[in-house]
Amino acid sequence: MSLLVMTSLSIQKFPRCSPVGALVDSRVFTSNFLSIKTITRTKLSSPCFLSICCRANKSKLSSVRVEERKPTFGRNEAEVLVKELRRSFMDGKTKSYEWRLSQLKAIKKMVEEKEREIIEAVYLDLAKPETETFTAEISLVKGACDMAIKELNQWMKPEKVETSFSTFPSSAEIVPEPLGVSLIISTWNFPFSLSVEPVIGAIAAGNAVVLKPSEISPATSSLLAKLFSEYLDESAIRVIEGSVPETSALLDQKWDKIFYTGSGKVGRIVMTAAAKHLTPVTLELGGKCPAIVDSNINLTMAASRIIAGKWSCNSGQVCIGVDYIITTKEFAPKLIDALREELENFFGKDPMQSKDMSRIVNSFHFNRLLNLLNEDKVSDKIVLGGQRDENKLVIAPTILLDVPSDAAIMQEEIFGPLLPILTVDKLEDGFEIIKSKPKPLAAYCFTDNEQVKKAFVENVSAGGMAINDTILHLTVSGLPFGGVGESGMGSYHGKFSFDTFSHKKGVLYRSFASDSDVRYPPYTPKKLKILRALIGGDIIGLLLA
Repeated sequence: MSLLVMTSLSIQKFPRCSPVGALVDSRVFTSNFLSIKTITRTKLSSPCFLSICCRANKSKLSSVRVEERKPTFGRNEAEVLVKELRRSFMDGKTKSYEWRLSQLKAIKKMVEEKEREIIEAVYLDLAKPETETFTAEISLVKGACDMAIKELNQWMKPEKVETSFSTFPSSAEIVPEPLGVSLIISTWNFPFSLSVEPVIGAIAAGNAVVLKPSEISPATSSLLAKLFSEYLDESAIRVIEGSVPETSALLDQKWDKIFYTGSGKVGRIVMTAAAKHLTPVTLELGGKCPAIVDSNINLTMAASRIIAGKWSCNSGQVCIGVDYIITTKEFAPKLIDALREELENFFGKDPMQSKDMSRIVNSFHFNRLLNLLNEDKVSDKIVLGGQRDENKLVIAPTILLDVPSDAAIMQEEIFGPLLPILTVDKLEDGFEIIKSKPKPLAAYCFTDNEQVKKAFVENVSAGGMAINDTILHLTVSGLPFGGVGESGMGSYHGKFSFDTFSHKKGVLYRSFASDSDVRYPPYTPKKLKILRALIGGDIIGLLLA
């Protein structure tokens, strides 16, 4: 069985421009692709193929036939695609409970039957350990699917609401209806779950869907295209692979909803494109997610949970990972010692050889992280780690102490295995540091002090929070997951995913049993008096009128 894999030969940073020009962001877009058509499934783990996925600019092509791929999906093709999907939607195909349920069950079946292929594809893209892929990719998608299947009938039911005395007799309800044809642009760091979970929400809500996976995770992108065509209804659900030209062509079209996961830079481009058609958007972005660490804690447990939310989570390449820590000057040495000890327990004395950490996704990001680390005002702040291997695209867990606030590492989202620790005289001073920066996607606080917990929740604005842990809040289906301010807008997970792709339509029902002429001309003082009593709920005044 052949597999089409699009792999970036080189990744360049383009100046930001219009959606139909060169989209700029290494987390989502690259250029210059290879079409590798002679690799079978049995060769997925071959050294040659792994070399191509890991280091496309130093590929060992040997017996693999490689040819340059020219874009075949442009504006005309995108227009035709949207028309086809809109026709399916307008015919009512996607709106029925039976169709939605069948597609959700098909996704569940796909994940169960192709789990091994999914794990292999994610490994090829990120060298992500199987356990991490299972917990952060497979199980999250399964859980979202199971919940949607179980609750779909209830989610689709209209919600009854009370009516006012002025509309008596009447009844009213809120009817959830699908928005229409939705575009989902996903990212590369969790290339399976961040692609499929929004699709689950869109399908549950009754939409037709186009998924654009990230080409920076080419193995998973190709697998998604293959599996969706095998398991799902292609008349209403499609995957479009590609890079800048394909994404630009898609953004040129009129959509009823755009759901984007990635960086703020490209988020602005997506929002600009959506504004042309007044298309609603959900932007799942990122930011510098802080962790406040108090001294009155279980230090070993806190260190383990910080590591789980940083290095054990895709080597720090996660939008809700701990970006920096704030603690007191007095407590910082103890915290660093605890992190050092637990890092050794997790990854061994030489973390560069650990099989339990993902690699950096590509050379561009590897060099971006080295630039942050090698800045003059930063390089002498390393207190742990700092080792790197360009050939393997691996950087050891690295801790830096009191880097200057104007250093690049404190100005942009790190998205990697580098962790600055900032020290303050009083823990409350850390709140002001957090509030001086754009609102993050997540914020964390480790403390047993109830007053500190309350102050943190009340005074720090973030997309979501966890107290005395990291990242686990996204696994709670009853909590919305999404950003605020520059970390995004809108939310999803659980029923919030259904709501994100739905319009809540208010409906009032009245009969012809009776009517009052007080709302109709000619207006009189008596009618006005009655109207005042009706609208004000003044029963006595109404009787007197």
